Amino acid sequence: MEVDINNYIDDKQMSIPFCVPDISELEINEVVEVLKSGWITTGPKTKKLEGLLADYLDVPKVICLNSQTACGELSLRLMGIGAGSGGSAEDEVICASYTYTASASVIDHVGAKIVLVDCQKDSVEMDYDALEAAINEHTKAIIPVDIGGVPCDYKRIMEIVERKRPLFKPAGEMQEALGRVAVIDDAAHALGASVKLDGKKVMLGAAADITNFSFHAVKNFTTAEGGALAWNIKGIDNEAVYHKLQLLSLHGQSKDALSKNRVGDWEYDIIGPWYKYNMTDIMAGIGIAQLSRYPKLLKKRRNLIGKYNEVLVPLGIGVLDHYNRRHTSSGHLFIARVPGISEEERNQIIYKMAQAGIACNVHFKPLPMLTAYKKMGFDIKDFPNAYNMYKNAITLPLYSKLTDLEANYVVNTFARIVKEYLK
Repeated sequence: MEVDINNYIDDKQMSIPFCVPDISELEINEVVEVLKSGWITTGPKTKKLEGLLADYLDVPKVICLNSQTACGELSLRLMGIGAGSGGSAEDEVICASYTYTASASVIDHVGAKIVLVDCQKDSVEMDYDALEAAINEHTKAIIPVDIGGVPCDYKRIMEIVERKRPLFKPAGEMQEALGRVAVIDDAAHALGASVKLDGKKVMLGAAADITNFSFHAVKNFTTAEGGALAWNIKGIDNEAVYHKLQLLSLHGQSKDALSKNRVGDWEYDIIGPWYKYNMTDIMAGIGIAQLSRYPKLLKKRRNLIGKYNEVLVPLGIGVLDHYNRRHTSSGHLFIARVPGISEEERNQIIYKMAQAGIACNVHFKPLPMLTAYKKMGFDIKDFPNAYNMYKNAITLPLYSKLTDLEANYVVNTFARIVKEYLK
């Protein structure tokens, strides 16, 4: 369906925000139940959500925390990665340069060295050849990022870390158990995405050693803020890992708040001077309701992406390959690339979309372009593919509450505007 853009001017113009969380009466009722229960912090709802997510992802255990950033940091701490865990040399963690700062900042949090690699030409995926070349005896982990919900090539990543196994110098129990560089997936965008590995469908959560999800307000699946850490490592005590993560996420306290609250059971110990990253039952209540609705939410996103592709692909607009025989995306972002335009022209298009009442975004400004990473010595000139991705990328509104009429207005307005810039 093509929308006549001229029908949407002045008071008739549509107003399309970039993102709207999909909250129904189910989420509201779950939160009300928590509020009435007299227990609103980490408790039975959080534990229930963890169990539901573990089943959904087909992994041994999941822990829910207050953000994906907390999950990313605790993943590194769980693996014993920090300022030289294997001796005097600094631990190194390799991360994509084309991502949000949370992917890499956690490396700095634990005192390890951030090593950035460029993305592939005309792709948001990291350059796997550059990844392999960057691995050395100090490398402890790789953080691939599933941009827009599109899974990375985990088959290739795992082949790379296996080939580099002879270089690995383990330090600590978890590194010994793994015996190679850890693959810690930043799946902030990708709950519900899957890949084909050895001919079988594998949910993200089970494709990497550790996988971290975001439940921030703009994500497909939300708990307002929040995240989940899933792991799938053979030969470890999963209950012991869960207990360790509980300690790390709640000040190193030997009992959680619910246990301490039982009559006469106040006494506790502090095992280590650790962190405050727990999820609350209010947040978990939202998540429980969201998960029951999630298959329908993913289907709606897939349909919207199909609508957008139908209009834009024939024009030569570059789009993410969300769905193919190798993987199924979560459909989190619709990133469109207008060929041949400059960064300034890209910004003009975003401004014209705003004039038409449509809020757009850019995912992402590469890390070497940001002040914090410039101060670390990174230079965007060393990441030409990331810059070329960034300069002509525009993210269109994509969310499950977007109506078909609104989606048609978005894509046809965008098509009309970008035709002026196509060479």
